[in-house]
Amino acid sequence: MDTSCVQPIKLARVTKVLGRTSFQGQCRQVRVELMDDTSHSIIHHVKGPVREGDVLTLLESEPEARRLC
Repeated sequence: MDTSCVQPIKLARVTKVLGRTSFQGQCRQVRVELMDDTSHSIIHHVKGPVREGDVLTLLESEPEARRLC
């Protein structure tokens, strides 16, 4: 397996639940703060139950989700 293009897994803490998204509302849009860089926060989509203070494992942390209107 070629590990040259594999991104490291990042841990992030949920700071705010912004709202529900998708047709049936099963995904949630959350603002997360990266654990290794607390000055950096991104918006991420999460499927399933989530609340403030939860720690997520992000497989990709670069692309930021679009805000809900």
